[in-house]
Amino acid sequence: MCQLSLRPLRLSDEADARAAHAEFAGEGFDFLLELRAGEPWAIYVRRLDGIHRGGDVPPDRVPATFLVAEVDGTLVGRVSIRHELNDFLANFGGHIGYGVRPAYRGRGHARAMVRQALVVARRAGVGRVLLTCDDGNEASASIIERAGGVLEDIRVAPDGIGKRRYWIG
Repeated sequence: MCQLSLRPLRLSDEADARAAHAEFAGEGFDFLLELRAGEPWAIYVRRLDGIHRGGDVPPDRVPATFLVAEVDGTLVGRVSIRHELNDFLANFGGHIGYGVRPAYRGRGHARAMVRQALVVARRAGVGRVLLTCDDGNEASASIIERAGGVLEDIRVAPDGIGKRRYWIG
């Protein structure tokens, strides 16, 4: 398997990142978090950095680190590491959210992303890390369990979907 690395979005990532965003849209999942319609790419990238530093955080959000997963120069996925939890995240979203582009699934990328995201979460001061996944998402549940996740419970989210809640560390 090729070496996967997590890194911040760059100005040069626009075309690849927007393509990934379009791929995920069909699954009801946002690849690019907090992207505003018509927003220039440079402003978006700068705003993500501000959210990482704790500034420009919308009232219903928390400081977070948004990173893309890259293999051989290609964006294969993304991860968001939330530095703290609000009510929604504590119940349904967790500290780490991740997604792998459809064409790159089944290659171990999600496992590598979660492993590296846990290191980033620890550096951000997160002690115990909460990860969640849809109750029927066996692939994601397996990835979280292999990373050391211990199932606490399953809660029904506002959209009616059960969310498995796992703690690591």
